[in-house]
Parts: sequence; C-alpha cells; structure tokens
Amino acid sequence: MTAFALDWLNLALRWFHLIVGIAWIGASFHFIWLDYSLRARERMNAGVSGTSWMVHGGGFYHVEKYQVAPATLPDDLHWFKWEAYLTFISGFALLGVQYYWNASAFLVDPAVLRITGPEAVLISLLSLAAGWFIYDALCRSRIGENTPVLAVCVFVLIVGAAAIFTHVFSGRGAFIHVGAMVGTIMAANVFRVIIPNQKIVTADLLAGRVPDAKYGKMGKQRSLHNNYLTLPVLLFMVSNHYPFLYAHPQSWMVVALIVLTGGMVRHFLNRVDAGDEPRKVAWALPVAAVALVATIAYTAPRGHAGGDAVTEAQATKIVQTHCVMCHAAKPTHEAFKGNPPPKNVMLDTVEGLRRHAQQVLAQAVDGKAMPLGNETGMTDAERAALGAFLRQN
Repeated sequence: MTAFALDWLNLALRWFHLIVGIAWIGASFHFIWLDYSLRARERMNAGVSGTSWMVHGGGFYHVEKYQVAPATLPDDLHWFKWEAYLTFISGFALLGVQYYWNASAFLVDPAVLRITGPEAVLISLLSLAAGWFIYDALCRSRIGENTPVLAVCVFVLIVGAAAIFTHVFSGRGAFIHVGAMVGTIMAANVFRVIIPNQKIVTADLLAGRVPDAKYGKMGKQRSLHNNYLTLPVLLFMVSNHYPFLYAHPQSWMVVALIVLTGGMVRHFLNRVDAGDEPRKVAWALPVAAVALVATIAYTAPRGHAGGDAVTEAQATKIVQTHCVMCHAAKPTHEAFKGNPPPKNVMLDTVEGLRRHAQQVLAQAVDGKAMPLGNETGMTDAERAALGAFLRQN
C-alpha cells in the first residue's frame, strides 16, 4: 500500500472515529446530566422516580425515568449502543492502520525493549484484553460496592498499565495504548454490561416478570465510569501529536496527572448538574488546576547545559544519517518513495533544517519521537548535539 493511500485510509478512519466518538460522548454527557436533573413532582405516572423539563431548538421536552421499568414498552424503543460500538471499531481499525501496520516503526523502540513488530502487536492485543478483565473483576468484587475505593483501584490500574507500557513500547506507542485500554474498557462496559442488562430487563417486561433493579444499578455504575474517563481518554488519543507528553522517562506520571485533571473537572460538573451548590464542590477545580500545572511543569523541556559549539558540518552529518531518508525532496525510505516527504518537511539542506528548527527540536531532540522506531539508532549524544546546533543558530 502506498504512503498516499495509507494516509487517506488513516484520515478517513480518523474522521469517522471523530464523528461517532462525538455522538457517543455527547450521549454520555447528556444522559448523566439528565439523570442528575430528574426531580420528583407532585403528579407523576406510576413507577416514575423523577422527571425533567427541557427546552431546546424552539421546543419543550418532558422526560420521565422509571425506578426500574414501565409496565409496557413501545415498539420504537431506542437503544443507545451503536455510538459506542462504532467508536471502538473505528478506533481499533485506526490503531491497526497507524500502529499495527508499521509496528516496528510506531510501537517498537529498541532502546526501550528489543521486540519484533508482530510481538508488539500480540502484547498490545493481550494488554487491551487484560485491562478489561481486571477492571471488570474489580467492579464485580466487593471492592465494586465501595465507590471511593473502586475509584482508587481503577486509577491505580490505569497508571500501573501506563508504567508497564513505557517499558514495552515506544513513547508514543505507550501513550496511545493507555488511551486504547481505557477506550476498550468504556466500550466493553456498553457491550458486556449496560446493553446486556437492559436486554434482561426488557425480556422480563415482555414476559410479564418484575425486573430486578440490580441490573439497572450495575448499568448506571458503568455508565458513570465511562463519563468520568471521557476527558482523559480524549487527551490520550491525540497524544501522538505532542511528543512532550511522552518524552519524560517517567511519563506514567503524566498519565496519572491527566487522569486526575480530567476526573476532577468531570466531578465538579457532574455534582453541579446533580444540584450540589458549586461552592461545596469547588475544591475539585483547584485540584484539577494544580494537576494541570504539575503536568505542564513535568513535561517542560529540561535545561540545556552549555558545551562545545556544534558546527554546521556536524549537524548536517547527523541529519543526513538519521533524517533525510524521509525528509528530503525525494525520500529514499521505502515507506515514502515516490511521495512527498512527511508534513512536507525537507531537511536535506541547512536552510531547511533551520526553517524547521522548532519541529526538529520537538520531534527529534526533546520528544525523541523521530526517527520512527529509532530505526537508524540515533543516540542521545547526537540528539543533544543537534539540539545545541539549532539553539545556537
């Protein structure tokens, strides 16, 4: 497959993933808000626990929520499931096109762990499955009955997985796998718990049986988990565009801070939607702010000690060895032959190197994201020398 065709496939999948992801996230945000907005009224139908009044698009809406379920169901009952399913399917397809197809370049970094591309893909698949089974076991255990303890355990699971990923995959591969694991957990919550439980309740109603309230309670728990995980997973999924996120040797700490930031923001919004006075939950915002500032400080480029001046010839040699096979007017790298250089960045001249200095610093020097998979074996000393040349020029 040519680089051009692969880019278009990547773009099409990414576009579709964004569309269905927005639909899923929008539904999650709306229904959590709706659940918290329900109020008991003087006049409500039998079995209704609360109602909500809304106005939107020039019309008024009145929504009822039943404590368990209504006595009968209409033929046009809508199931909110395909938004989640298609988000997962398109995301997994994108993971395959972007990372599995070129696993040796995008997932593997010999400086982290010497594994082959197929081995990296196998580890990826097993880790995504393991994340779901561990999370699901936690929720079904006695721990799942204690919300604060469960929240801490899920937090530890995500951060622990991030730490393991940083010792297996490349920097960008590790971060994308945190997002992929969390996304898998969220989609599996819908596929394995929420929808099956709703089907059990529906079957009981159709058979004339009284549904067990535990199924709705379990589904609500998983739906709320998905809501809290939404903001962090969004950042993880775009992390490959920002090497500074995973450039730090202990980038798992960045994961921890991102989860804390997103979780606290969602908590504040959810509790306000639930009717709590903002001042009573305002503590969540400073916690989120401190975590975000800590993330920025943690990912900031470290100071660069002065040293011997790097000559133009030395810098050119480094670039010729590690960069120009892709970033030249006519790339010689097998993946880009006959195509323009990636991002149209050409580094085969000193002028081009200086023109794209900030990108080179971000991607190859500070971020260590390039060369892909470090297939040319660029050393830290070479990165430092190239950085010194660009900063002194």
